[in-house]
Amino acid sequence: MTIHIGAKPGEIAETVLLPGDPYRAKWAAETFLSEVRLINEVRGMLGFTGFWNGHRVTIQGSGMGMPSLSIYVNELIRDYDAKTLIRIGSCGGMQDHVGLRDVILAMTASTLSTPSRGIFRELSFAPCADWSLLRAAAKAAEDKGTATHVGGIYSSDVFYDERPDLNEQMVRHGILGVEMEAAELYTLAARYGRRALAVLTVSDHLGTGEALPAADRETSFADMVDIALHAAFA
Repeated sequence: MTIHIGAKPGEIAETVLLPGDPYRAKWAAETFLSEVRLINEVRGMLGFTGFWNGHRVTIQGSGMGMPSLSIYVNELIRDYDAKTLIRIGSCGGMQDHVGLRDVILAMTASTLSTPSRGIFRELSFAPCADWSLLRAAAKAAEDKGTATHVGGIYSSDVFYDERPDLNEQMVRHGILGVEMEAAELYTLAARYGRRALAVLTVSDHLGTGEALPAADRETSFADMVDIALHAAFA
């Protein structure tokens, strides 16, 4: 048991999926896993462990933003020895060819700042995905016929962004989408020698202003979770 995770030793699997929303964690666990058990509800940040195709999996909410995710990932790795960590979440599309409901596999994650920035000081560390997970996720997405894009994303440390000039540069340099957690996940995975990937569903688009209705999000996110699970155990 840690400060933020109430699971007992042995209750968390080596493979952990990380949605930001704890209720999305509940939905994903009940939809995709068998023999599901609630293993964490500290501060309402729900976590569940069960089985997918005979493989043991934990789905743990991580909250919004890199500081929140950093807390959970540090504890999952240091105290529960998680070895594969896959973020499953929503993102905003930034390129014209990226549509709503498309899946983005984040090869790299650019950012202005992360909780780990103080370690690197003047160095601009380039966090990236684990290649084996990225390759397996791309194959799973192709097999499903899901519209998928592989490339760089932007992990923002603010939701209500007031830097249109920065967004213009992201688009100019081919950034596919924006979210708020992956850069810190990739940095922590590199630090501790673990596998990490972000599999993201495009829920809105910064260029067009389009957004998925709330009722459509659940079914659209199913492809993302399925791809993440296949990648983890390829």
